[in-house]
Amino acid sequence: MLGLSARSVAASARVAGLRRSTAVRFQSTKGVIETLAEVIPERQEIAKKLRAEHGDKSLGDIKVENVFGGMRGLKVMLWEPSVLDANEGIRFWGKTIPECQEVLPKAPGGSQMLPESMLFFLLTSKVPSQAQADQFVKELAERSQISPELEKVIDSFPKTLHPMTQFCMAVAALNHDSKFAKAYAAGMKKSEYWKSTAEDVLDLSAKVWPIAARIYRNVYMDGGKNAPALDMSKDLAWNFANQIGHGDNNGFIEVIRLYNAIHTDHEGGNVSAHTIHLVGSALSDPFLAYSAGLAGLAGPLHGLANQEVLRFILDMQKQVGNNPSPEQVKDYIWSVLKSGRVIPGYGHAVLRKPDPRFMALQQFAANDPEVSQSPVFKLVNAMFEVAPGVLTEHGKTKNPFPNVDAGSGMLLYHYGLTQFEFYTVIFGISRAMASAQLVWDRAYGLPIERPKSMSIDGLKKFLGA
Repeated sequence: MLGLSARSVAASARVAGLRRSTAVRFQSTKGVIETLAEVIPERQEIAKKLRAEHGDKSLGDIKVENVFGGMRGLKVMLWEPSVLDANEGIRFWGKTIPECQEVLPKAPGGSQMLPESMLFFLLTSKVPSQAQADQFVKELAERSQISPELEKVIDSFPKTLHPMTQFCMAVAALNHDSKFAKAYAAGMKKSEYWKSTAEDVLDLSAKVWPIAARIYRNVYMDGGKNAPALDMSKDLAWNFANQIGHGDNNGFIEVIRLYNAIHTDHEGGNVSAHTIHLVGSALSDPFLAYSAGLAGLAGPLHGLANQEVLRFILDMQKQVGNNPSPEQVKDYIWSVLKSGRVIPGYGHAVLRKPDPRFMALQQFAANDPEVSQSPVFKLVNAMFEVAPGVLTEHGKTKNPFPNVDAGSGMLLYHYGLTQFEFYTVIFGISRAMASAQLVWDRAYGLPIERPKSMSIDGLKKFLGA
């Protein structure tokens, strides 16, 4: 509440109270598919009108630098559930992360919004009531069970195979039971594509949790066959934590809920989300599209960054100790930069402010006395206080502020998940919910994505150079 007057704080509290009381009064029990069936026709009409009346208007010029620079900043995709603003950060259907934390339902006794609530919201644009969220938790729990055949596939992977590779292969195998693939083969109408796609997205978003848990147990524990059975009365994060041996750790369960709710979607241009959209545009089913997105997430410039940050922090700890002065932290950062290396977890392709996802995780850590006193959290916090100034002075980073990776690994590490290679799998679990965009792609009837490419000689000829 920094910078707010007492009057504005009180007003915010009244609005929050109104939201909560409204949610209590209107306990809708409509499911996701029924809600989508109401929402989609309205937005289809909006899209149709925009294209008809404004299809010839320009959204900007394409420069040679865009061709060489990874198409950065070009407005060339339709992406509904989230929009990333350089200064405001991410918004899901217009709501910031703090607003989502305020209005999205939580688990009984929990303090963090449920990933299931976020998925309902991403899919439908509607904030679910507590009754809808409770119903959705049960539905996804039932959908989360994986077949004995898939369990055998996962158990056949060698322990030495990277967990992300195992994850990609396992979720691709879910294609065996794709409702969209079967309906498409049977000859469904194009206007019906979104329905079976939504069914697959729900199955995918539920099944990734026990798939990831089985991979974890096979690689780091006593094998997936010994995992506790799923509890159909519990949410996905609770069951995941329980299956990997953290069912009695409430702090870890709450972190997993928050982590997966805020990592779901981050606009469509990032590698994993864009890949899901691109592969899905060929009408590949959501399981195959998501598997392709995971392959992109596994790259060190994308989802792999969270483990690189934690390694960096632990290496710094060896050099400066547990309670370094700001000057020691500053000197260490400069030594890294002068060696030609970068500071992992700082900078972002779009953001020009601290990542709201980082701030949400930092706030979670600060509110837990045990975490806030841990040496690793103190070092992450010290970096946050010192690094932006150093990077600004260094002058080679457009955004000197932390992104989500700067703090996410620290929380997983604190609560006992010390296997760095698995961190990206947890990121990947949440990114399954970005597949919600595939429902909207098909509701709007978007075509296969096929941008025009150019060769160097073609560019020279075009430019007269």
